[in-house]
Amino acid sequence: MPLSEQEQRLLDEMERHLLHNDADVVTAPSGDRALSYRNLVYGALLLLAGVGGLVAGVILGGAWGIVVGVIGFAAMLAGVMVAVTPVRRATPAEPRERSAPKRQDSASFMDRMNDRWDRRQDGH
Repeated sequence: MPLSEQEQRLLDEMERHLLHNDADVVTAPSGDRALSYRNLVYGALLLLAGVGGLVAGVILGGAWGIVVGVIGFAAMLAGVMVAVTPVRRATPAEPRERSAPKRQDSASFMDRMNDRWDRRQDGH
């Protein structure tokens, strides 16, 4: 069932509002931090060493096997942590401008949506 023109306009307005306000959330992690290829390689190598230690621990069995397996698991965990940890980028000489301040009508937008919802509920 297609949307009416009013519903389509309302949906478009909501999408624009979400894109405007949630853009800060989406871009926040990538601000001045990024994944390092060097860390990815070191992490992958540490992960593979940990898998090898875990397999060796299973093969050894007994008390030594448990110790080697636990060390292998810890190495795997450390490898993943190294691989996914972002590093700080070099800060530019000139500070970046802050993003434009948020519009003050965001609360009024939600108020309008709540009012529309209330009117719709009262009409039924």
